[in-house]
Amino acid sequence: MTWDDLDARLDRVPGTVSAYLGRLDAPPTWTRTPDATHYAASTMKVAVLLALHRAAEAGAIALDDPIPVVDEFDSAQPGAPRFSCARHYDNDDAVWERLGGQATPRWLADRMITRSSNLATNLLVDRVGLPAVARAWQLAGARHSVTGRGIEDAAAREAGITNLVTAADLAALLGGLAVGVHRAGPLASPAACAAMVDVLLDQRHREDLAAGLPDGTRIAHKNGWVRGVRHGVGVVLPDDAPAYVIAVCTTTDLAASPDDDLDDACRLVAEISATAWAARHHLTG
Repeated sequence: MTWDDLDARLDRVPGTVSAYLGRLDAPPTWTRTPDATHYAASTMKVAVLLALHRAAEAGAIALDDPIPVVDEFDSAQPGAPRFSCARHYDNDDAVWERLGGQATPRWLADRMITRSSNLATNLLVDRVGLPAVARAWQLAGARHSVTGRGIEDAAAREAGITNLVTAADLAALLGGLAVGVHRAGPLASPAACAAMVDVLLDQRHREDLAAGLPDGTRIAHKNGWVRGVRHGVGVVLPDDAPAYVIAVCTTTDLAASPDDDLDDACRLVAEISATAWAARHHLTG
């Protein structure tokens, strides 16, 4: 399948499908509406991860010093009441089982990424602050992505404060972390980048981008989903070709249910991932 063929296939998909594909630290091989904004869902958690590690490197946070596990947070909407998460809407009981106790930021970061815990995310956003997350996006070179609020901050959402991403910005963020493992860059030290990539490699939700790859293929990735949205971004590490970054964002009725790991949007993202894999030897850059 050529990229024109893939574009023609995606033209028939209801809604908006955005994509970015290319070698690390190089111009993309193929893009499709890469700067279109989509509701971020859980992909914004990668920017929170970066903000956390940057705070740790600055000495503002100790990754292994426990913090209280609570479920009440300040709204991003000034004057609004504090808000809480809904356990049934979360993806990880382990964090909830520590409610009223303590957990280390390092452990919470792992649950935020590998299990996509919403409660862990809000605890870390509360700890680092939204300006630090905005700075993480800025340092990655993101042009349109915004993390304006925590998860389930209804008052902020109703006031129009939201979380947005683009395929190009997500690719810049993940690609920057992968490149940062091997040389000092603007995001964080090589050791911190390596620690973040290791967490992303341990991702347990593998029903979209990873599903389009052969079993055993290494991919450092994060996905996100709510009704009408399914995204995936990752750095694929083939044994027989250079690494590449791929980001796919879909806002479409094919994402029928946030609880359905095998809906048509998942299959679509996996199909795009499989097409990229088939072309891995021929990506430019």
